[in-house]
Amino acid sequence: MPTPVPPPAAAPGVPPALEPEACYRVVASRDRRFDGVFWTAVSSTGIYCRPSCPARTPARRNVTFHASAAAAQRAGYRACKRCLPDAVPGSPAWDLHADLAGRAMRLIGDGLVDREGVDGLAAALGYSPRHVVRVLTTELGAGPLALARARRAQTARALLEGSDLAVTDIAFAAGFASLRQFNATMQEVYAAPPRDLRGRSGPAAPAGALSLRVAVRAPYAAGAMLAFLAEHVVEGIEAVAGTVYARSLALPHGPAVLAVDLGRLEGPVDAGVRQVPVTAWLTDLRDTGTLVERVRRLLDADADPVVLDDQLGSDPMLAPLVAATPGLRVPGAVDGAEVALRAVIGQQVSLAGARTVTARLVARHGRGLPAGLAGVVPGVTHLFPTTAALADADPETLPMPRARGRALTGLAGALASGAVRLDRGWARDDVRAALLALPGIGPWTADYVGLRALGHPDVFLPTDVGVRRALVPLGSEVAALPALEAAWRPWRSYALMHLWNTLMPALPGAHPEEDS
Repeated sequence: MPTPVPPPAAAPGVPPALEPEACYRVVASRDRRFDGVFWTAVSSTGIYCRPSCPARTPARRNVTFHASAAAAQRAGYRACKRCLPDAVPGSPAWDLHADLAGRAMRLIGDGLVDREGVDGLAAALGYSPRHVVRVLTTELGAGPLALARARRAQTARALLEGSDLAVTDIAFAAGFASLRQFNATMQEVYAAPPRDLRGRSGPAAPAGALSLRVAVRAPYAAGAMLAFLAEHVVEGIEAVAGTVYARSLALPHGPAVLAVDLGRLEGPVDAGVRQVPVTAWLTDLRDTGTLVERVRRLLDADADPVVLDDQLGSDPMLAPLVAATPGLRVPGAVDGAEVALRAVIGQQVSLAGARTVTARLVARHGRGLPAGLAGVVPGVTHLFPTTAALADADPETLPMPRARGRALTGLAGALASGAVRLDRGWARDDVRAALLALPGIGPWTADYVGLRALGHPDVFLPTDVGVRRALVPLGSEVAALPALEAAWRPWRSYALMHLWNTLMPALPGAHPEEDS
């Protein structure tokens, strides 16, 4: 494991065996970059903390290190009430390496184990249940059931802090099977009954809505994220009002609407982690944890901005861009299939044209929101069309050239049948190969899907028109891209975003001071 000084050249990872002396040096220096990478357990107090916990550094003889919060809980430790170690963003190594453990953690975060059990998780990953349990236990110190339990506890605490739901409702919303199980778990993890965890309360949520907070690593370029999302808004499923981005989404138990306020980050600027306020309207409270995980993907919450900015900021061409927008993220997706289908719609047309065509498809093939959700956010009226609906559409009737219409329905069919899956369970190279095997899907489309739907940190699009436009004022040429790209690895996705960000119009009402 890299030592805290100097900064590592790549994101801190989670090695199969944590090196104790290196970890203790991190704890002694309170290095925030390692929050979410490993957890510190203190035998003299019976608690576990994030590495940057402001409490007095424990004696080395009393400390052990764990690769997940679930592993610390499994060893009998409870969460520190001061640094809230279970609430930190996940490890950036999950996206950097995207190995089996990382892919499994994404699916567990999405609630797959709660819905389908360990067998469902194993099937989604393409391995036997025994192998998945063995890998997760070896690399993260806990099996899928323990990891899912830790996720449920974290979701429950977020609801206790940010909603006025009854405790019984929170228990089932977080995925617990019974109130007794819920009480026992919260007592074990937090050394307190649920009623004592009713903590800080933010602005009151609208009637029928939940008020939540999503942790992101700081600095966080919220204004740039908002500008990108606003530039890609599709009428009917998305809307931007001031600094709030809102959209509909389909969750496992029903549709939902969310609103993310990117102009009001919470928490001290120098705390290493900020909180993004989210308001959610759910059909079924059991989807709460899944919604939070998908918002985290959308916001690229787990990226390590310090490592990213250190490396990309050392590049002479990117240095002024990094200095102007520290903490820039790659906008992710709440639905990988939607990103892929919208990418095909946008092939060889302007962004404005793609938005218009997509809005027409939403109006014709999308489902209207049910009565309880329609109208909660002005302009958000529909769900994006299902893959089955677009697979059944006649390409001749779609508002696009016939070849692109056939590509769209072919991709929709592959997604509907499971021949291509974009839930982050497959290895990225396998997804790319499966996409390229489909008619009408070329490298730009496949790599754009990898960038946004799969959270790939090392994607670049050298043929993109926007990239070529962005290079001109920077005094570079397309011919220089191969050499530039080599210096940007393994963070080419973030270099790409810095180039695209130079083309984004400023948003009225955005607050750049919130970016840092």
